[in-house]
Amino acid sequence: MATQSESAQRQPATVQRQAQHKAHDRGLLLIGLFKLGKSILFFCIGVGAIHLLHKDLGDVVMRVAMALKFDPESRFVGLLLNKVDLIDMHRLKLISLGTFAYSVVALTEGVGLVLEKVWAEYLTLTLTISFLPWELYELARRPNWFRLSLLLINLAVLAYLVWLLRRKKSVASKIEM
Repeated sequence: MATQSESAQRQPATVQRQAQHKAHDRGLLLIGLFKLGKSILFFCIGVGAIHLLHKDLGDVVMRVAMALKFDPESRFVGLLLNKVDLIDMHRLKLISLGTFAYSVVALTEGVGLVLEKVWAEYLTLTLTISFLPWELYELARRPNWFRLSLLLINLAVLAYLVWLLRRKKSVASKIEM
């Protein structure tokens, strides 16, 4: 059995561990989990693209349309069939390679943010800024609520990361003084 002094010595370590757990930044955790979810999504898209490599994509679209009870003669299915005809095997390989690459980047961001690494904050900040011109262009070209929502989410992430990095910088400068 532990004596009272031994349990008193163990207690501050437990309190310190609890304080460390409470000190995690929920905003970074939320952004990190979002990035991890994106990583899983893009990995699955890449696997799906590889799965479609040696298949007739038009036939796949028709089977999915029938399974979802779409009219095979509808304008939507016809549009999909026209777009699918533009995808050859080489383009499908490029799509899978691109989605796997993006999945790795999102995984790196997500793990780094969950672990609260400063490099991950800067990486996420840089990547978010780099995609803003493209998102603005797409929103101006074909405005819709989905594109606007994506832009607003990315602007919120950007603002939060800038605020967090500035706060960390000011705290670090105060500690040095």
